Amino acid sequence: MVRAPPDRVNAPLRQDPCPMKLLLDFLPIAIFFAVYHLSGDIVLATLVLIPATLAQVGFLWWRYRRVEKMHLITLALLVVMGGATVLFHDATFIQWKPTVVNALFAVAFLVSPLFGGKTLVQRMMERAVTLPGAIWRRLNSAWVVFFLAMAALNVYVFKTFDEATWVNFKLFGMLGLTLAFVLAQGVYMSRHMNTQPAPGTVDKNS
Repeated sequence: MVRAPPDRVNAPLRQDPCPMKLLLDFLPIAIFFAVYHLSGDIVLATLVLIPATLAQVGFLWWRYRRVEKMHLITLALLVVMGGATVLFHDATFIQWKPTVVNALFAVAFLVSPLFGGKTLVQRMMERAVTLPGAIWRRLNSAWVVFFLAMAALNVYVFKTFDEATWVNFKLFGMLGLTLAFVLAQGVYMSRHMNTQPAPGTVDKNS
């Protein structure tokens, strides 16, 4: 019997291979980086970044018929703050965007247990990983701290260093720190993935 191919409309974005997902997430900022270093003009780079991000979201919608909220939030803030940079020829708006995005994500992760009892990180990963409730909460708290740290670090970099240094940090610094954090969480999760409550018992930490 031949099975029909799965409906791509209902396929979750996270099923794509990790390299493809990372490429989609960082392609617009890589274009921003390239245009800036070719032209030396952050306004022009921002002007290119906006349609590049629109194309990214459009591709995700075409490919999956759905777009993650993270991409929609990032796009909305980019249009507003990037548009202000282009309109007023002031880099301050686009430089503040990573801080605003990370702060919003920190708040979302922080308040997520108030809606349905589960943390946001658990909702995103529980289909692939089974962990005790206490571990999910620690992971969620770690993401809150990470997002707040990235928000503060972005302000420190663009207030302390020159524009070119901030552009380099936006691509390489943020990407490197994010990958390092994800790897560290993966190691931590691997230590607890086999910690399951015994049959017929209740996990007191959940």
